[in-house]
Amino acid sequence: MNRRHFIERLSLSSGAALTVPLFSFPDTATAQTHGLLNRSSQAERAADVVIAGGGLGGCAAALAALRNKLTVILTEETDWIGGQMTQQGVPPDEHQWIETHGATQLYRDFRTAIRDYYKQHYPLTDAAKVSKFLNPGDGAVSRLCHEPKVALAVLEQMMAPYLSSGQLTLFLEHKITGADVQGDRVRALKTVSQRTGKEIILTAPYFVDATELGDLLPLTGTEFVTGTESQRETRELHAPEKADPNNCQAFTMCFAMDYVAGENHVIDKPKECDFWRNYVPRVTPVWSGKLLDLSYSNPKTLEPKQLGFHPEGIATGDKLNLWNYRRMISKANFRPGAYIGDISGVNWPQNDYTMGNLIGATDREFKKHVERAKQVSLSLLYWLQTEVPRPDGGQGWPGIRFRPDIMGTEDGLAKYPYVRESRRIKAVFTVLEEHVGAENRALMTGKKEGNTSAEFYDSVGVGYYHIDLHPSTGGNNYIDFGSLPFQIPLGALLPKRMENLLPANKNIGTTHITNGCYRLHPVEWSIGEAAGMLVAYSLNKKVIPRAVREKEQHLADFQKMIRSQGIETHWPKV
Repeated sequence: MNRRHFIERLSLSSGAALTVPLFSFPDTATAQTHGLLNRSSQAERAADVVIAGGGLGGCAAALAALRNKLTVILTEETDWIGGQMTQQGVPPDEHQWIETHGATQLYRDFRTAIRDYYKQHYPLTDAAKVSKFLNPGDGAVSRLCHEPKVALAVLEQMMAPYLSSGQLTLFLEHKITGADVQGDRVRALKTVSQRTGKEIILTAPYFVDATELGDLLPLTGTEFVTGTESQRETRELHAPEKADPNNCQAFTMCFAMDYVAGENHVIDKPKECDFWRNYVPRVTPVWSGKLLDLSYSNPKTLEPKQLGFHPEGIATGDKLNLWNYRRMISKANFRPGAYIGDISGVNWPQNDYTMGNLIGATDREFKKHVERAKQVSLSLLYWLQTEVPRPDGGQGWPGIRFRPDIMGTEDGLAKYPYVRESRRIKAVFTVLEEHVGAENRALMTGKKEGNTSAEFYDSVGVGYYHIDLHPSTGGNNYIDFGSLPFQIPLGALLPKRMENLLPANKNIGTTHITNGCYRLHPVEWSIGEAAGMLVAYSLNKKVIPRAVREKEQHLADFQKMIRSQGIETHWPKV
């Protein structure tokens, strides 16, 4: 045990890794041994795999490992599993084929179970109850807009048999704070209860980083990148000339609201309201005007685009009614009297926060940025209650109110920031824009139409979303352009050096650009499910994950195994 080096790794590794070019080799410092403080005096728990982070990737990794007879320890910082779909309050962003293909069978089973939960426990109309494709909120963003707590209930149901049997151990409100690493292997992690401060050492042959920010990477000395790579490094059409490791997408503190006509639910004026009501995002190309406004930069063209708003869901001409955008409960789907009005989720351009980066932030910096992001959302709600233009020429809808019960918090805001970008491993293979970007592929092939994404021989999943980057901490406006239905290469799940640590979230081997289409709900799930099965295969065959890709027979056997359990590795030929 080397106490000095352990403390240095905790404080310095994040900053040191930020400056390493994308394809560099690890330096000798990363191969040193780091020991946990006072390990011999602390309680220990062991399993076949320890998964840090209970988001969608972490849950999928756990369920995949569990169905393959492994014992699992799963830790989660908050008191809700489910990540962006629950604790962060974001109904799923999905592609247009999601009902039939383009995701794992387990993910589609999860979606079906959400619909069944509403049919079994909610007073739906007769038509909604028999609808095969029930969309509780009829939100514009997804074919399945729903409340966070329903997704939570379904995930808990899926895990209940493994919890009761003891095959799964779940540590809620626990944060990973340290790692014991020797050479290229992680030996143990230290987790601390957010409530009691009690420390537990977690040991396993394999560890999975499913945290929202890739927290295990600096703790374990695993090589990683953050922010934007340069065009020289990646050859990507939309990459900047100069790399900036601190330039990351905005995060958002989401919330839910409903509307009670004739009542006054106006909150106290937020302390930073005057700042945010006059704030103009400092981005290039320029923003359309003030942040709190019914105008924003069209993500695809960056021209000013007008939006509408009416909390009764009424159409606002040819403008998108923001109320309907991420609506998670549409009262029209429920029996009369079940709801006073609709319930709408707020994850809009108007509450993106670009003034600070959570990656590598100290605890104090993290809390400061989250608090300021909460002020943005509180100011947005206050503006909607008091100032937003109404179709009748008036201002504000005082009947709008927070729904803290929907988010499971006292203040009505989500339990955790909606994180769009994480640390990313330096992977055996990195997905570039030339692999998945529609324009980049057209340039490479010389064809205007009929292009497909790159074919990965080591595919372990599929996904699709357009490349969608929100305004960034470095001053970029939206970067939003077409992509092609893509595969998830096994090489992107393999760190260049570490042998028993796998990513299972937004921390795989993508770039700042390609993260924009690999970061969404079903893709994160697919990444996690593949990671959980890779651990199971590696333990069964007694090989390290890198060997599964390097040995032709292992790769063929692994792909056969995952396909037999409902993981698609190729898009159907059209």
